[in-house]
Amino acid sequence: MVTAQKITKKFGSIIALSDLSFKIEPGEFIFLTGPSGSGKSTLLKLILREYKPDSGELLVDGQSVGKLPAKKLHVYRRSIGVVFQDFRLLMDRNVWENVALPLQVKNTKPAEISSAVKSALDLVGLSDRTDLFPPQLSGGELQRVALARAIVAKPKLLLADEPTGNLDPQNAKSILRLLKDIHTELKTTIIMATHNADLVNQANLRVISLNSGKLSKDESKGKYE
Repeated sequence: MVTAQKITKKFGSIIALSDLSFKIEPGEFIFLTGPSGSGKSTLLKLILREYKPDSGELLVDGQSVGKLPAKKLHVYRRSIGVVFQDFRLLMDRNVWENVALPLQVKNTKPAEISSAVKSALDLVGLSDRTDLFPPQLSGGELQRVALARAIVAKPKLLLADEPTGNLDPQNAKSILRLLKDIHTELKTTIIMATHNADLVNQANLRVISLNSGKLSKDESKGKYE
């Protein structure tokens, strides 16, 4: 699903990623770990094609992301769901409207939108919150809405960038359980960047670790270091 072949990304004299190579198979769930400044966010932005690598090649679902023409980016990004630490919901839209947005921009038929939003909200346990607005929700509920929005179009790849960073331990565990449920039900490839050592150590999943832009560890059933 995602293959990095000796990718390097620089910002001026700063080397964010250096000669990085790995392969993530379709349907895998992996943790992306490493200290601040190790290159995690840069890697996720390369996958989203917010950046291009300076050298090497990044393949996502068989496509060379760096070579995608600008006019095709919106189509490419529709196959990727993204969850952020700070939720990034629209405050003036209710839960249903926030979740429906990715399908509305694709001009999906109203009946299909209704069915998909219902399924996504059922999966994250928020079917009784459809008419509420973000300021009326708890932090854990906000992240559940963000998750529902990210999966409503059934993406092939889900990027979760510190999705538990603003949550208490109980809600953090709940979000990880939801991600596992999504992984099981939708067969989505998931890359979760995190600093939460407890979640990583308890999950027993593959861990890819970066340090100073280089691959420092790639272990199945890895632990946080």
